[in-house]
Amino acid sequence: MAMVPAQKKAARPTPVPALREQIESFLAGCRQPAALEPGEAPFELTPSSFQFTVFPKHLQFEIWDEQRTLMRRITAIHQRRTARLTVETTRFGGKPGLLTFTDLAMPQSAAPLLESSRSVLRELLRRWLARQFPGWTLEQISSGADLEHTLSPACPRACLTKGERRIAALAVAEPHAPDALTHALLWLAYLRRRHPVQEIALFLPCGTETTTLLRLRHLNVVCRPFRYDESGFEAPIDPHDHGNLITRLEPWQEGPPEPVNEAQSWARQLELQPNVRGVQLTGGIRSLRVNGLEFARYESGMLWSGVFRKEPAQSLESVEALAREVAMFRHAGGPVPDHPWLLQQPESWIESEIREQVTLLDASLLPQPVYGQVPALTGCERSCLDLLAIERSGRLAVIELKASEDPNLPLQALDYWIRVAHHAARADFRANGYFPGLPVSCRPPRLLLVAPALQFHPTTETLLQFFPSNIQVERIGLGVEWQRMPRVVLRALGAQSPEWDQTDY
Repeated sequence: MAMVPAQKKAARPTPVPALREQIESFLAGCRQPAALEPGEAPFELTPSSFQFTVFPKHLQFEIWDEQRTLMRRITAIHQRRTARLTVETTRFGGKPGLLTFTDLAMPQSAAPLLESSRSVLRELLRRWLARQFPGWTLEQISSGADLEHTLSPACPRACLTKGERRIAALAVAEPHAPDALTHALLWLAYLRRRHPVQEIALFLPCGTETTTLLRLRHLNVVCRPFRYDESGFEAPIDPHDHGNLITRLEPWQEGPPEPVNEAQSWARQLELQPNVRGVQLTGGIRSLRVNGLEFARYESGMLWSGVFRKEPAQSLESVEALAREVAMFRHAGGPVPDHPWLLQQPESWIESEIREQVTLLDASLLPQPVYGQVPALTGCERSCLDLLAIERSGRLAVIELKASEDPNLPLQALDYWIRVAHHAARADFRANGYFPGLPVSCRPPRLLLVAPALQFHPTTETLLQFFPSNIQVERIGLGVEWQRMPRVVLRALGAQSPEWDQTDY
């Protein structure tokens, strides 16, 4: 006779008083307790901001702050970890959910807080789209990561439909606002590979709009920008209300032909050392470098020495010794592969090589003069370095340098191109002493993106598809041995597939 398997008994629910005791015990051990629910900003728990009420079959939890209230029925402990206690809840209507108690003072709370902030922004995006696009259907919305297509979980994204029409949508939090348009264009391109999508709606935090609006003026994309404030209120932005072009072009100052003091004499003697290159900067500053790493600079009548921290130079001999020491470690195949002087500032190393042989990029470029970071971008943090060169015809060439993969390279380069084009059209370069004796064209400059050939991000071609024809872009890839012997092995115009010189690989 077959035996009937014994049925597994259901777990006995935790008595409500014991449930309350466990939660209160956890909160008592927190230095900065908070409650997190998906789609809601965190509630910080203070003695006067929450209460528990015991009922026969559940524990009622209420919490409030100046703007919100939340009430949930807690039915069971779901999971307990360091600095986190997750409970099962029931909302009005019987819908189940989860609520997490956490200690904001503990590092283990970072992950749930990050996930909470992302879900909050996703739910705000859902609300904004319902208000701004009445009659449209929300086909999809997500804040999940898609590394294959470089879709970030930090930027919730959606797609709206209305008949045969589709609109892409994306929202960014303030830390990611400088890269908002990169995320938006990648999402738009992703959707376009599957359906025709006419435009994108982009939601930006208040006060971060200027860079995105300036970029939009120079790209082939239909975008409806919106701004939102801390309360979650959103409003459309006039795309033409981009504000002033924040940039400055400082007059160029060459150093005097003869040293004017002992410190400047020391700087001139240091430039005679092997491997040392002097680079003239704006404001009359002279930077002394070994393979792009600055170890000394002449500024304000003094010579300053040091790699990561500058101090007044005590003697020429001490700075010469520092230059020799830096040169010992900062070269291809240096004796210490992980030495900080070898690994720091790879873009500066590429810059030093390109400064010395800019005609390697294009024979139409004049070898001199080549300027760095002109004009300066006020209020912008940049991971790229820039050079400004000139063709024999007088047309300017913006050279954007990057040593590692970065999906933001094309749009960061566009920022610099916009400002150079602005000053070129106004004939500001000649008026401020740049390219002396040379005709400087008012035409829009060329844009050269330069990086090790294997370090162009896979999305570069996708983003360049949105560049108009009046921005002449060329990708130039350097061989793997660029630190020993720079050589161009890749060239591509615009969004075209590159042509490779395979002899380097």
